Amino acid sequence: MALNATRTINGTFGEVWHDGEWLTNIKNAEATVELNKEEIQRAGTRWVAHKVTGLSGSGSMTGYKITTELIENIGKIADDRNGVFITELILALKDPESFGAYRVRLKGVQFDNIPLINYEVGAIVEEELPFTFTGYELLDTVSET
Repeated sequence: MALNATRTINGTFGEVWHDGEWLTNIKNAEATVELNKEEIQRAGTRWVAHKVTGLSGSGSMTGYKITTELIENIGKIADDRNGVFITELILALKDPESFGAYRVRLKGVQFDNIPLINYEVGAIVEEELPFTFTGYELLDTVSET
């Protein structure tokens, strides 16, 4: 089957949701699960095998600076009376022309830093928010063949 270029997924239709609210200011998002492996030496072969011993989730999202709401939530950890801000995010790709669309729910999201301020004169202010997560779930997976 030849590739139908109109069916390739367009990132323009990507979305990030937090607490039921579509974060329309987010223009780039990614999430990856790294497989942590141990090498296994085996008798009778030069090939080294691998055993998965753990998983590690990380990602980031970049968007236009609109409010300080996330900074306020992430920054609560700076007060010794508060714990770390842990939340969930839903990332989605919903290109209406593609063969499929899906959403991923990221569980146990913790942000890696508190982005206090960053700007450049004459430029739109953007903010990058790297994070880690401890689980995921594929939601509403739709695939047409």
